[in-house]
Amino acid sequence: MHAWLCDNPTGVDALTWQELPTPQPKAGEVLLQIKAASLNFPDLLIVQNKYQVKPPLPFVPGSEYAGVVQAVGEGVTHLKVGQHVACFTGTGGFATHAIAPAELCMPLAEGFTMVDAAAFILTYATSYHALVDRGGLQAGETVLVLGAAGGVGTAAIQIAKAMGARVIAAASSQSKCDLCTTLGADATLNYNSSKLRDALRTLTDGRGPDVIYDPVGGDFAEPAFRSIAWRGRYLVVGFAAGAIPALPLNLALLKGAAIVGVFWGDFAKREPQANAAMLAQLGQWYAQGKVKPVIDRVLPLSQLKTALGLMGARAVQGKLVVTPD
Repeated sequence: MHAWLCDNPTGVDALTWQELPTPQPKAGEVLLQIKAASLNFPDLLIVQNKYQVKPPLPFVPGSEYAGVVQAVGEGVTHLKVGQHVACFTGTGGFATHAIAPAELCMPLAEGFTMVDAAAFILTYATSYHALVDRGGLQAGETVLVLGAAGGVGTAAIQIAKAMGARVIAAASSQSKCDLCTTLGADATLNYNSSKLRDALRTLTDGRGPDVIYDPVGGDFAEPAFRSIAWRGRYLVVGFAAGAIPALPLNLALLKGAAIVGVFWGDFAKREPQANAAMLAQLGQWYAQGKVKPVIDRVLPLSQLKTALGLMGARAVQGKLVVTPD
């Protein structure tokens, strides 16, 4: 097998393409031939030693991928050789083959493409867990999605619409706002050309959004939270802007609002049955056409450094996927 190896997490340029022995699955594991892998923001952070999870060196980055089962380890009964699956394992995806715990593999129904499957689990599971499980989103409520043209943002728009909510999508350019409109957003907000609070006041008739989905953090967090509706829920999803905001807690008191942490990865580990049920629901929605990953582009795996550079430059709308050459 071949893989991009990180043995010195000083950045993308330190990654090297190497030939490695093809491993064999142990008990509870499967060997996959990878057909597609998607890029997520943690994939960039982890090779820069900036992510909260720091795997032992050396490691193969690539948290999310899809492929074909080549071999199964002892005790694996729900997967078989030749089966198509999607996996989210945190590392291992930027390679031609990977070992994955069988319990972290999502069997794919017929018609689920490998490119879509590689871009599915993290963004849709995170957004569903945030909006439905943690945010308690109800039909008719208004959701503000920050960073709406990114991977989790585009997933959040689709899930919120599937739940019957009104969606305000906030993004950093008109082209990104236009993309959000095609995904079903009821209104868009370019926060580089308008003031966030003023625009939200206009778009909600002064009431504010019921749920704020924030994977960005940074400078927009406080003005967004100041705009939240009575009994609103502010979902802390991530910090793509880099800076972790410090929100004045008196705002939560004055609005009767909740600041809610969203950590899908730990939810999946602590509540595996609930997570499996959620993934099954999302798989049904995909089959019904209610959700579908937005694919910015597909590049050869050999161009991984270029792909990571595009992500770092915020030049990706939806998800970027790499496939073996």
